[in-house]
Amino acid sequence: LIALLGGLAVVLFAFGKFDYLGWKGREGHVHPQLIPGQATPGQRAVLTYFVIVALLFLAQVLVGGAVAHYRADPVSFYGLDLSRWFPSHILRTWHLQLAIFWVAAASIAGRLFLAPALSGHEPRHQVRGINRLLAVLVLVVAGSLLGEFLGVHRLMDRLWFWFGHQGWEYLDLGRAWQILLAAGLVMWLVLLWRTIAPARHDPERREILSLFLYAAVAIPLFYLPAMFFTGRSHFSIVDTWRFWIIHLWVEGFFELFVTVMVAAIFYRLGLISHTTAARVVYLDALLYLGSGIVGTGHHWYWTGQSHITMALGATFSAMEVIPLTLLTLDAWDFIKLTRQRCDLCDRPISVPHRWTFYFLMAVGFWNFVGAGVFGFLINLPIVSYFEVGTLLTPNHGHAAMMGVFGMLAVALMVFAFRQVLSEERWAAVEPLVRLSFWGLNLGLALMVVVNLFPGGVLQLLDVLRNGYAHARSAEFLNQPIMRWIEWLRLPADLVFIGLGVVPLVLAALRTYRLARVEVRVGVLDVTPVRPRVGTSL
Repeated sequence: LIALLGGLAVVLFAFGKFDYLGWKGREGHVHPQLIPGQATPGQRAVLTYFVIVALLFLAQVLVGGAVAHYRADPVSFYGLDLSRWFPSHILRTWHLQLAIFWVAAASIAGRLFLAPALSGHEPRHQVRGINRLLAVLVLVVAGSLLGEFLGVHRLMDRLWFWFGHQGWEYLDLGRAWQILLAAGLVMWLVLLWRTIAPARHDPERREILSLFLYAAVAIPLFYLPAMFFTGRSHFSIVDTWRFWIIHLWVEGFFELFVTVMVAAIFYRLGLISHTTAARVVYLDALLYLGSGIVGTGHHWYWTGQSHITMALGATFSAMEVIPLTLLTLDAWDFIKLTRQRCDLCDRPISVPHRWTFYFLMAVGFWNFVGAGVFGFLINLPIVSYFEVGTLLTPNHGHAAMMGVFGMLAVALMVFAFRQVLSEERWAAVEPLVRLSFWGLNLGLALMVVVNLFPGGVLQLLDVLRNGYAHARSAEFLNQPIMRWIEWLRLPADLVFIGLGVVPLVLAALRTYRLARVEVRVGVLDVTPVRPRVGTSL
């Protein structure tokens, strides 16, 4: 706690003293560098990714609704014996794996979409490579989900480790699917390199393009520890590397990956300079990784780690709240960026990607609430020892995973939707995006407020009074108050799915159709070029 308060004081002092920290708008005449309605062939090909992402998102939340129903009524699913073929543990596995898949696929697609916009170049045969990568990703998703189903039903025999269900949360997919996923990520890096490399000779863009590539390289590179164990490895070894993936890969390097993506979007829109973009990336790398790498140790409670490991892990993990607190400042900077005026002509700066900004503001809010408040609530060892396995863990997980990475994935989708459509055709998609924004945020807030957080608090209190086993027992979970809390999840899920996810799926399908119409009626595919300094608004 002392490290948290001291670190927070230092960082806030720095932000107060040095006014160039954060997302500051650029000075001088601002030139719009991305004109909606213009897209390269590769960018149009990426739309197929986003359609599949939206469908995976829908499948994930439907499975999640079934998992929540198991807690409210474990006996039947509205009269159906769902557990015969889809027991709760396979649905929980699919719910988590689908979340990882659709968020990761959206991030992969977002990089492929942004790369030609940053470089002003799209290499030959890029569409062919994009489609081949899509085939690999679809095979990984379909094969791993089927393998997990067969593994749970004991139909994989000795192949369970390679093609079935490994049994480790977040790393459920078989080793063969992990290797194929890693190969797909390498293919992705090659596609990015072919697009970015020719533009790195430009002194102004070299730094932001290099950061764009380095952050992408970190994703497959630091996923490799997921394969540092076998089916015969000791629990302490497996759990050490499992939490490397959960904490450091997801919450560390993926956070940095997110920052670079946002910086690239703002830079390409012309709202910030390349210096500001690079400065924000370096600052976030220092804050996120400086606390997160050592802070991973706070998860290693049951893996035989030493006292000093737990002490350092708890201290540095507490300091992870510092960069999350600064996201409240980022949210306000996002608002100011959308409202700024040109310094020279004093005209309002038109930002057509308004809903992308709104989803990025939601990322900042949920990062502070889900990862900062709810994460800090449970990550101190003295609290983690008692609360682990209660609803406070998925309370943090839902608010952080969906609120941060999910909202960012949707922001990338909306950015692509707006960029490929002209003003007239975007008018047919924007109402669906608007409804999805409010449905997703309101539904997620209801999940937390009426179900996960109150249920988790009651479970934690029961752990302290009656022990961990009792708080996880049927006797406790079948109490009227707990049953009511579980049933209160239903309206939250209906809002999230019906008003959030379904409109997003419809927006993806409609954008895909309208983009194909634009090509048929003769709207040209273009490669965006870097504008000249003298270009006027």
